Amino acid sequence: MRQAVMDLEESRIREVANAGMGRPDVLAFWFGESDEVTPDIVRQAAIDSMQEGETFYSHNLGLPELRQAVSDYMSALHGQTKVIGVDRLAITSGGVNALMLAAQALIDAGDEVVAVTPVWPNLTAQALVMGAQLKCVPLRPVSGQWQLDMAALKSAITSATRMLIVNSPNNPTGWTLSRAEQAEILAHCRSTGTWVLADEVYERLYYETDTANGCAPSFLDVAQPDDRLVVVHSFSKSFLMTGWRLGWLVMPAAMTPHMGKLIEFNTSCASVFTQRAGLIALQNTADITPRVVAHLKTCRDTLLPLLQAVPGVQVAPAKGGMYAFFKLEGHPDSVVTAKRLVAEAGLGLAPGEAFALEAAGWLRWCFASKDVSRLTEGVERLKSWLAKNESGADPH
Repeated sequence: MRQAVMDLEESRIREVANAGMGRPDVLAFWFGESDEVTPDIVRQAAIDSMQEGETFYSHNLGLPELRQAVSDYMSALHGQTKVIGVDRLAITSGGVNALMLAAQALIDAGDEVVAVTPVWPNLTAQALVMGAQLKCVPLRPVSGQWQLDMAALKSAITSATRMLIVNSPNNPTGWTLSRAEQAEILAHCRSTGTWVLADEVYERLYYETDTANGCAPSFLDVAQPDDRLVVVHSFSKSFLMTGWRLGWLVMPAAMTPHMGKLIEFNTSCASVFTQRAGLIALQNTADITPRVVAHLKTCRDTLLPLLQAVPGVQVAPAKGGMYAFFKLEGHPDSVVTAKRLVAEAGLGLAPGEAFALEAAGWLRWCFASKDVSRLTEGVERLKSWLAKNESGADPH
């Protein structure tokens, strides 16, 4: 077994979730997914495909009709000055598979990789799996709102930096890059010859009104087609398709045929019936995604004021994503706190340490709940637990 793999830390989110799985009394908000099932029309498309016998391999890069639909979809969002053509796209077996493919394609052992943290741990772990030397640039919380130190980031990215990994809107903090910041980062990375790997799977889950296309700013809005930029997307969040494992990559056209080879040696292809479901999801975007986003905004706007009213909680509204990321004063070890909340309050949250050391003492609450009253009940459980622990310190 390679040492890089043996040295990987187990998911602390799973560590907490495993302590509460199978308990019907636990309100689970630990994973990054809605508890609402995939829309009927999307599920039926997969059923129809299987009934028609579409159980065979497809092209490594995906069904041509799905790639064209993704091209149309992405061009409508980000192709104001240029179409995002099929020749820049690959369909993948989920967003995490897309991220790993990008890491495999671009990172050699010993390469320097810079990541903006806190971030979903898979992104940094993938670089470590490839043997990279990882350097993290932390966001800093100001009154609960996480902010980027642009000078520190640019100082960290030099001609020795092979790749920058950035996730915006960010999991877990909700922090979102502005278009001006993206342009500044991209210009700097052009000067150093650094690749940018942009995880933009939450771009449609955006609650501000400062963009014409209704989604978060994207590096694709400021990039040229041949820039050293790879953007990762997924059907999981915007279309309620987390379990389907379907995503896509946007990359320079010269990279695409080689990515097809790499997909062959990873998964060969995404399943055809899953791709058929994705095609129907894209064809019905106007009926699915705005409703999902509106409901998530209701969830956010329900949960945040309740959390802000709890003494000792530091939190600010997320601009994007599906999470409230909050600090619980007096409870510096969020893994211990999260486990205690499961055992003693029946409340399942993700510990901040899962995302970065600088997030110790913070907790992530996924507010993507079909029943908004679950959020209210969760806050009541948190308040009751805090009242029973008025000393405010973990006894560990």
